[in-house]
Amino acid sequence: MDLVLQHWSQVAAAYTIYLVAVISPGPAVMAIIASSISGGRKTGLTLAVGVFAGSFTWAVAAALGLAAVLQTYAELLYALKIAGGFYLLYLGYKALRSALRKEETPSTPAVNKLQSSRQVFLRGYAIHLTNPKAIFAWVAIISLGLPANASASAVAIIVGGCLLTGLTVFTGYALLFSTEGALNAYKAARRWIDGAMAALFCAAGVKLLTARL
Repeated sequence: MDLVLQHWSQVAAAYTIYLVAVISPGPAVMAIIASSISGGRKTGLTLAVGVFAGSFTWAVAAALGLAAVLQTYAELLYALKIAGGFYLLYLGYKALRSALRKEETPSTPAVNKLQSSRQVFLRGYAIHLTNPKAIFAWVAIISLGLPANASASAVAIIVGGCLLTGLTVFTGYALLFSTEGALNAYKAARRWIDGAMAALFCAAGVKLLTARL
């Protein structure tokens, strides 16, 4: 704890970096919003927990130094980037199919039709796990927030604080966009919303595929 107090400015900077990263409208946030407005609160929260689990995985990897090691192997990061890009394009394709469908019953929203809670969770997990930016963000947080002689308690405070922030933001998006007003708006403009989500997912996928690591 004393070490954390001595380096409070670094800790605050690490928290700030993570907060900006999680509230920014990236693929994970878009997926949470889309699932919440089309599938309801349970679906949105389940996907949000999946995204959080992906963030937790990279947090542990970064804390153990594995993410930094991964950065030295360009081939692995490149493969991860390709997988993530094509997965986002797949989500865009599914959203586009929903947008082109004329009728959609309220009880079976297209984005999550026939998907179990486990499938929704794994979808959120995969979105975050295949995003190289998540690796870079956690490496930056660990590098900036923790000095070389950091204790286990200092690591726990940095990582735990960021994870708590992430869980709050991700579930907050799910709760916000699964309100009755949001659901009614989706029912009224489902095809337009699904079309917009398709464009956003495809744009994010293309950007990830063409981005330089």
